[in-house]
Amino acid sequence: MVTVGSNIQNYYLLKKGEFAYNKSYSNGYPFGSVKRLDRYEQGILSTLYIVFSIDNSVSSDYITHFFDTTLWHKEIAERAEEGARNHGLLNIATRDFFDIYIWMPDSVKEQQSIASFFTSLDRQIALHTQRLEKLKQIKAACLDKMFV
Repeated sequence: MVTVGSNIQNYYLLKKGEFAYNKSYSNGYPFGSVKRLDRYEQGILSTLYIVFSIDNSVSSDYITHFFDTTLWHKEIAERAEEGARNHGLLNIATRDFFDIYIWMPDSVKEQQSIASFFTSLDRQIALHTQRLEKLKQIKAACLDKMFV
């Protein structure tokens, strides 16, 4: 096990299933990104992040897919302060982030159905992407052998 350091006073402890909003922009993420911790039991994040959890009145999977869209960007843009960026970070207060409107069906069952549909699509895309990469490798190998 790698130890980063013993002083984590200025960090948040994030547990599996909790969310973090990274306010910094990068390629493809002009308003930052919101991700759920799925791969590890826990992690630590700088206090520059906004971290949150949800209760069981909302589908966590639905929220994960919602934040993979750009639908929430307008809400962030409306709440970000003038001079929107500070050292690459979007200048939005925690209370303003929690004030954004998230469209969702009232029924958790319907939210979960929608999330399951998109999860299924993600799996299909991943499988086809893997298949495409293998076909590209086969093509390259065939071309190499053909012109020897």
